Amino acid sequence: MCKLFVFLGILSALAAGPVSARTRVAQGNREGILHLGNGSELESLDPHLTTGVPEYNVISALLEGLIREDAETLEPVPGVAERWTVSEDGRVYRFYLRENARWSNGDPVTADDFVYSFRRILSPRLGAPYAYMLHGIENARAYNAGELEDVNAVGVKAEDARTLVVTLEKPAPYFIRMLNHYSFYPVHPPTVEAHGGAHDRTNRWARPEHYVGNGPFTLTSWRLNQSLRVDKNPRYWNADAVRLNGMVFYPVEDQQAEERMFRSGGLHKTDGVPLARVERYRRTNDPAFVSHPYLTTYYYLINTTREPFDDVRVRRALALALNREAITERVLRAGEAPALWFTPRGTGGFEPSQALGEDVAEARRLLAEAGFPEGRGFPRFTLLYNTRESHRLIAQVVQQMWRENLGIECELVNQEWQVYMVSRRNLEFDIARAGWAGDYADPHNFLDLHLSTSGNNHTGWFDPEYDDLIHRASGLRDTAERFALYDQAEAVLLRDMPLIPLYWYTRTYLLHPSVRGLTPNPLARRDYTAIWLEGSDE
Repeated sequence: MCKLFVFLGILSALAAGPVSARTRVAQGNREGILHLGNGSELESLDPHLTTGVPEYNVISALLEGLIREDAETLEPVPGVAERWTVSEDGRVYRFYLRENARWSNGDPVTADDFVYSFRRILSPRLGAPYAYMLHGIENARAYNAGELEDVNAVGVKAEDARTLVVTLEKPAPYFIRMLNHYSFYPVHPPTVEAHGGAHDRTNRWARPEHYVGNGPFTLTSWRLNQSLRVDKNPRYWNADAVRLNGMVFYPVEDQQAEERMFRSGGLHKTDGVPLARVERYRRTNDPAFVSHPYLTTYYYLINTTREPFDDVRVRRALALALNREAITERVLRAGEAPALWFTPRGTGGFEPSQALGEDVAEARRLLAEAGFPEGRGFPRFTLLYNTRESHRLIAQVVQQMWRENLGIECELVNQEWQVYMVSRRNLEFDIARAGWAGDYADPHNFLDLHLSTSGNNHTGWFDPEYDDLIHRASGLRDTAERFALYDQAEAVLLRDMPLIPLYWYTRTYLLHPSVRGLTPNPLARRDYTAIWLEGSDE
């Protein structure tokens, strides 16, 4: 049923709107409308309730935080805040908001809007998965955990309408880089309150008919499993710099169908490239093919609350039985690197001292020690992945490696994105595919994912030693000292193996030559104010 649903959605997307799929790019070039493949249908456009890259691609067009990033250097640049200062002890940040920053309904963007938004995502009642991103703020962790009832004690204050003061528990050298993540984006308080309030997870404020944003574009329409359209926001503070008149995002999970849409003139940019086509694109130097490093780890989650995966020997056996080089060189073939630990190599200059490799003999020994010699008696289990051809191919290779090396069998199960995310959050799986794309270029962004307080830790595993290492590292201003603690944290992950790193990404997609100003970078950040279209296919 899931496959049929996706297929029907693709057919609807191809036929949607007054512009046929074969003339979208040509007409888009004339009208300044960019057509983009976006992978999966979105869970939500509420920045405090979602976690995915497809959602980021749209939300970052609709909302803007205190800072932005230079698309080429990834250095912080002014956003809603035209400037900021930091105290000598590194704890107090004072942001000065632009006088001409406006919501799409004309209301001024104020410091109180940010106070409301930060308090909202930290609310225990909302249960935001990314709330832990704000835990570095004074008393934020305690309030989010329900240990502190007084929200006024959280270190976020409006000194006046245009001055926001954020006080951290301790210095965090990466804090300013975090602020371009959508967990720090503001929401429009009157709109949120009008449709259910700050703590209502079913709040419909983020629907097209209600959405009020402060980014370069506004939400015009959203047809589920067909398309989502945004148009230029004339009230955006930097509207004069925005050269696109609009963008349309298409949720096409089938990469072969997406490639056909691109080749027939239906897309300016794809979300990816079918694995079977990557080698040909690279060999022929196709000008539409783009490939660049991407700060992302592909890995498998292990549900440590279920037998026999609650046994660390079983988890380590599963990890050691895999040949990662075979996956990157024979299946992916786009320059991906085998993941020898969790944090992508070189993130912020960090590289751990311990590495994970293939060791089939040790894997068999561990499995036998756990009571399953040569796999005998090991229960049949499931490997869950979200619908996409590349995930299926990788899962089949892993399935075969476990069968040949350990004598165990797993069943492959695929679910469309929204259902899959619910299964992950509820730990309704044995092993599940996952990917973590960097929100900012620092190892803390990858390692705080596995804290016991992280809303994105979908393994059931937590370790007090690990939590202590990450919390101690987060307050250190000396890079060498901080990285030494992260090194120990990576060692804990390799010791307990609540997840199995597989490879570090390379980003691949197809791009029409009329698209200008889209700068490839390791975080796949898009500066929508810099993108424009030229030429025509007609």
